[in-house]
Amino acid sequence: MLRGQEGRHASTVRRLVPGERADITDGSGLVAECVVTAARPGELELTVLHRRTEPRREPMLVVIQAIPKGDRGELAVELLTEVGTDVIVPWAAERCVAVWRGERAVKSRARWSSAAEQAAKQSRRVWFPAVPAPVDLAGAVQRVQGAALAIVLDPDGSESVSSVGLPDGGEIVLVVGPEGGLTEAEGAALFSAGAVAARLGPTVLRASSAGAVAAGILLSRTSRWA
Repeated sequence: MLRGQEGRHASTVRRLVPGERADITDGSGLVAECVVTAARPGELELTVLHRRTEPRREPMLVVIQAIPKGDRGELAVELLTEVGTDVIVPWAAERCVAVWRGERAVKSRARWSSAAEQAAKQSRRVWFPAVPAPVDLAGAVQRVQGAALAIVLDPDGSESVSSVGLPDGGEIVLVVGPEGGLTEAEGAALFSAGAVAARLGPTVLRASSAGAVAAGILLSRTSRWA
């Protein structure tokens, strides 16, 4: 039986009827392939035809996203999720206008997590992206140090995102700075940790969209989009 928010969406928005397929996932790789056997307002009865588990595909893509102002943060999360990002790390960069502290930090992270979950369902992902607690520069550096490849988006980068050599496995970490750019100290710390600077193209994108464009370019060059 499918009830609650999911049941309402399936029965009233998608208007599924008996005989139609409705696959269910736990967001961690498990998929139940189902058929609708009865539909009522707000709920569906389902029969499970088959269960399968899909492993995570590599390389994994982690985006360290400087926190944009307003609702652009949720927009960034939605786009990154639809493209296929595995982990979206909120980053409190020095030049971020938005500041997450205390209760605001809890609520803001919850909004990002909700945006990721809804976008994952819309794009039919079986692995939902993780949205961990926000990091400072030290946390971002630590993630870069553990990556198989780390890229900092930089409009003045000597090479393009489309030409950087990619690993077959492990984590690709993509760092998206704030609208005002990285400070000298942030850039020095990230590059010292092993990151490379790469540009997207001849134009400069907003912080809320640059990550998704770069993620699409990177994933299109891996077997994940094959």
